[in-house]
Amino acid sequence: MTLDYLEFDYSEDEEGTGTWDAMASVRAERVPALAAEIAELLRWALRQFAGRQGAVEEGMDWDYDLQSQDDEGRPLPARFDAVSGQLTLQASATGYATVSLSLSGSARFGDALREAFGLDD
Repeated sequence: MTLDYLEFDYSEDEEGTGTWDAMASVRAERVPALAAEIAELLRWALRQFAGRQGAVEEGMDWDYDLQSQDDEGRPLPARFDAVSGQLTLQASATGYATVSLSLSGSARFGDALREAFGLDD
């Protein structure tokens, strides 16, 4: 899959846990496309690493944090339902919705993520 909205920055801690951080800011009409891209990425992770989502420092393979806000810095609802694979992402009524997605993962997760989405470190 090619990512059109998310461009990740990579960092790694001393224990080898990788973190991929992305931020996208879009007008209301682009929110559904951004939500679809994020949902596809999270569905991929759930499929490829089934039952392995959770704190990496506790032995799991991957986890994520998803936040969204409007131009004024007010939070916008952003929720991914792992059962349905759907992402609910509210558009800003006054401008742009800025969405931040952080993925953290083991080396195994990182290798698979890079391959699946063509990410470079």
